[in-house]
Amino acid sequence: MAATLPCSSEVVVVDDGSTDATVQVAAERGVRVVCLCRNLGIGGAVQTGLRLAYREGFDCAVQVDGDGQHPPSEIHRLVARLSQPDLPDIVVGSRRLEQRGYQSTPARRLGQNWLRLWLRAVCGLRVTDPTSGFRLYGARALALFQRVYPYDFPEPESLAVARARGLRLVDQPVEMRPRQGGRSSIAGLQPLYYMIKVTLAVALAYARNRGRKVAVSLDGLRPSLAAVGRAGGGSADRD
Repeated sequence: MAATLPCSSEVVVVDDGSTDATVQVAAERGVRVVCLCRNLGIGGAVQTGLRLAYREGFDCAVQVDGDGQHPPSEIHRLVARLSQPDLPDIVVGSRRLEQRGYQSTPARRLGQNWLRLWLRAVCGLRVTDPTSGFRLYGARALALFQRVYPYDFPEPESLAVARARGLRLVDQPVEMRPRQGGRSSIAGLQPLYYMIKVTLAVALAYARNRGRKVAVSLDGLRPSLAAVGRAGGGSADRD
């Protein structure tokens, strides 16, 4: 991964109560591991990584799911968007733009399309892959999400929060893979419950945060990246 990036980087694994050999394997490879005191779920685990990146002065962080769907070789595509004159605050890795790699199941794509339309209707936000957890967070996004980050439905809800707070979000085509391990937390009748609840959560998140801006000083930040991966415990990934 480091060879393809234009900046220095550090890999951090957030161990969210995993019961496998995550900590041991990461330690053997010299990777930094943050072990949570108990299973916090995806929202708490992701915020832990973003808070670490913010407090240690990284100028951006990339979220990588622990189920193997996000190839580290694709991270450079997200980082490349930082060279644009109009610097984005969040870069969302999208499977939909180029239709490369794994595209998920028809049922999940239906739900993703609904959330895409809902975010556009409620927030005026155009994103093609709203449930993607493969994301880059810039300085202003780190400053925001180290303080407040959704816990229940963090992927679409965090987009609504960012939009309401005036952050700039862009899509970037990436290739993803099928799940390499773990299980989804959405099964059986849960997808219907998930869609109803996340639809309400997105609207409420946008309404609560609208008009509240993010202030952050960019002085002292170093040109470096923290790649934050999450190894889950009781709460499995949704996508």
